[in-house]
Amino acid sequence: MQYMKYSKSLLLMMMILPWFTVPLLGKNTFKRFSPAGLFISFIVAIVHFIAKKRKWWWWYETLHPKVSWGFPLILGPYFIGTLWILKWTYGSFVKYMTLNLIVNSMFTYILVDLLKKTGIASLVRLKKIQLLFIFIVDALLLYSFQFLKEKIQLQRKQNPTNEI
Repeated sequence: MQYMKYSKSLLLMMMILPWFTVPLLGKNTFKRFSPAGLFISFIVAIVHFIAKKRKWWWWYETLHPKVSWGFPLILGPYFIGTLWILKWTYGSFVKYMTLNLIVNSMFTYILVDLLKKTGIASLVRLKKIQLLFIFIVDALLLYSFQFLKEKIQLQRKQNPTNEI
């Protein structure tokens, strides 16, 4: 557990580093996919709230006592990762789900162990396969949100005088 003394720094880096990739996304991509990213981040925050109450997982380290334990993960890699995955795969559901399954499996089966080793978080009453299932449901919600958002925008462009 030699990494435990760096757990707060690792958590801070986990939140900040993904934001350095935002300029590489492009302004149009950010504008196009950020509503879906915000939507799924909100959903994940609700899941984290439920998980805390049911003790599915536990966060040992926080950045600040008043900052929620899952906040750095949601605002950092989850939100930005969502934008990147949508940029690379939106329009091909099979590619989207495949990439999501790969990324979520890596998080579940590799990063969860790293979070535990560094003293940041660990699963308590949830098995890894159950966590992966939650991520898959999140991925389906995210794609559905983006699909509906773009469908509504397309209908508005086609019928600018009619309210939908």
